Amino acid sequence: SDYQIMSYMGEIGIDLLLSDSTNAGVSGFSISEKDVSKSIMEIFRKTDGRIILATFASNVYRVQQIIESAIASDRKIAIFGRSMENVVTIARKLGHIKAQNKHFINARQLNQLPADKVCIICTGSQGEPMAALSRIANGTHRQISVIPGDTVVFSSSPIPGNEQSVSQVVNQLTRAGANVLTNSPLTSLHTTGHASKEEQKLMLQLIKPKYFMPMHGEYKMLVTHKQTAIEVGVPEENIFICANGDVLILRNHEVFQANTRVQADDIYVDGNDASGLSTAVIKDRKILADNGMVSVVVTIDSRYNKIITKPSIVSRGFVFIKENQTLIREAENVVYEALKQKMQEKTTFGELKNTIRGSLEPFLFKHTQRNPLVIPVILNQKAAMQQKR
Repeated sequence: SDYQIMSYMGEIGIDLLLSDSTNAGVSGFSISEKDVSKSIMEIFRKTDGRIILATFASNVYRVQQIIESAIASDRKIAIFGRSMENVVTIARKLGHIKAQNKHFINARQLNQLPADKVCIICTGSQGEPMAALSRIANGTHRQISVIPGDTVVFSSSPIPGNEQSVSQVVNQLTRAGANVLTNSPLTSLHTTGHASKEEQKLMLQLIKPKYFMPMHGEYKMLVTHKQTAIEVGVPEENIFICANGDVLILRNHEVFQANTRVQADDIYVDGNDASGLSTAVIKDRKILADNGMVSVVVTIDSRYNKIITKPSIVSRGFVFIKENQTLIREAENVVYEALKQKMQEKTTFGELKNTIRGSLEPFLFKHTQRNPLVIPVILNQKAAMQQKR
């Protein structure tokens, strides 16, 4: 960070600072990128075989460190993973990554060089199933396979929730004969992108914001960050802990929270429709995924309130019908008896559908402990006869 610029901004005057809170509960200072650079260079210096490095494509400075180490070790660089390829291409054009074309090779040239002259930089540091490293690990990558003696370096730490995926990739690589290095206090292969408590405190002291809004973190992290701000002199009444959708208004160097909120819930995109799925659609799809679907088809004559054909049940993803004929027949009888009783009185198609659901759903749950999506289909013989005429 450029402390002079931050201090200059503080002298000019900052109305509102929004600051990352992820590591608000982590004391001390995080290790610097220079320490990571030294660790990576040490690996290049000691390694005789091929080196495969996985890191975040968005961390341009880290990618530059790796490229510099590869060039200093007289290794050619191969880039794999679409996001990594795009970032390196753009960063080179903008001058953020300094390397000549002669330092890079393509997939076809990989096998033409000795192992100790090759460095592969790829995506997949979080165990993403379709990323380059994951496909290399499970043997599905079309251009690269693990060679026993490869050194695979994870210049990253697992994001919470990704630990199992990363562990699976590490085990697959190890099983294939690779030497896998991951980040730890001893290796210093990665440093966090989130400021710890002392760094947050330093930023607040340099920026000197009039108002402060901790952001990007769980609620406990936001509260911890708020306490840090109070410690360095930000008035508690000038600190806002907001939820997604809350609105802050900045006017004439003053900040206050509005009573209104904006819609900020998740939007589930369905195919080409980006307007968002309704809760009902998502609920139905979850039921289909967990319990399957049961359709009940019955023909009635609404003129005489009579059932013409007994209910017939068709299911998908619920039970294997051939092995559960007895259950299906019993379910059809349950629906038939419920409909027969209901049709002794004046009723509507909506009420008949509710009767089918109301009788079938508890019966199926009692016998299978599952709640499939029940779809009633009622055919009216009267309507069919009128159409023929």
